[in-house]
Amino acid sequence: MMMRPFTLGVCALACAVGSASAAEKKYGPGVTDTEIKLGQTMPYSGPASAYGVLGTVELAYFKRLNAKGGINGRKVNLISLDDGYSPPKTVEQTRKLVEDEGVLAIYGTIGTPTNSAIHKYLNSKKVPQILISTGADKWNDPKNYPWTMALYPSYTMEGRIYGKYILQTKPNAKIAILSQNDDAGRDYVRGFKEGLGDKAKSMVVAETTYEVTDPTVDSQIIKLKASGADTMFNMSTPKFGAQAIKKVYELGWKPTTLLVSVASSIAGVLEPAGLEASQGVITAVSAKSVGDPLWNDDPVMKEFVSFMKEIGQEGKLTDAGAVTGYISAIMMHKLLEACGDDLTRENLMKKVASIDEPTLPMLLPGIGVKTTPTNFSAFHTLRLQRFEGKGYVLFGDPITD
Repeated sequence: MMMRPFTLGVCALACAVGSASAAEKKYGPGVTDTEIKLGQTMPYSGPASAYGVLGTVELAYFKRLNAKGGINGRKVNLISLDDGYSPPKTVEQTRKLVEDEGVLAIYGTIGTPTNSAIHKYLNSKKVPQILISTGADKWNDPKNYPWTMALYPSYTMEGRIYGKYILQTKPNAKIAILSQNDDAGRDYVRGFKEGLGDKAKSMVVAETTYEVTDPTVDSQIIKLKASGADTMFNMSTPKFGAQAIKKVYELGWKPTTLLVSVASSIAGVLEPAGLEASQGVITAVSAKSVGDPLWNDDPVMKEFVSFMKEIGQEGKLTDAGAVTGYISAIMMHKLLEACGDDLTRENLMKKVASIDEPTLPMLLPGIGVKTTPTNFSAFHTLRLQRFEGKGYVLFGDPITD
């Protein structure tokens, strides 16, 4: 009879210890003691296949991280599926990742039309759609879409910076605009005109758009040249950005060219267009450019170059997408690490809503990443650079919008 209270005490103690252990570890879908499962879709094929390098770099980053022990003893299993930059395919592949694979989060998916196709679905399922690679304004809406956040400068903000630059340096410019006919294109153009202010109506002399399914933009460029414009705002994705630069050069047209960051890659756009044709192109940037002599002795640049060689992607060193993927993987690594043993979708989004990184490897000095529960826009400052010779050269001071 005397043993009974003692037995009950032991049981109570065991239960308390068990409860404490359970409280220490909280797992959402896709998480175990040994694994964190993430999903994404990438355009490894199709009209935007140049962006596939982001997925290649992100996969390699986590593979290397796993070889070193992973995150808090857990290996990151990133499942990266091809969507061909086709929204219906994105929906199909994302459903597979969420419903069949049971991933913790959808991470890093590229593109405005592709992410738009899964936006409502993922929020209705309360699945994080995070660090996506698109700068459309719609991703910064934590009140209505609390599960979505992008890791890319706002297209509208970038557009405003170009507009302000032209207003200050060429106040009498005659401007022609080429843009993709989607949310990304409209955000960029709206921001650009906001930057021009009241003078937008008189300065913009021609506008035309293209569809992502168009074979070329040659006819659009011919139309823009005929307007007599001396300045061009080129809002396009890599394939069409290269075509536009090349056609402008072939026509003997020499406008001041503002090229949006999503199409600013040397390897993915300027080299295919022709380096001679690309001279003088101006773009806004948040990250360091490989090949810029300014970073020759920079330890961070040396580490990135070493990483790219290690994963067999030395040929993509000057591809801006490779740098974007690298920064994204580091940010995802930090978020998962910050979650500790509370690897639930809810806690992951809490960390997403409170990022405060004054800098990250490969970001330019003065540019950091910061979010709050009411503002998921991660970037607030950019710099301008001009293509000269075989690389970009920064000019001017950091510009905060």
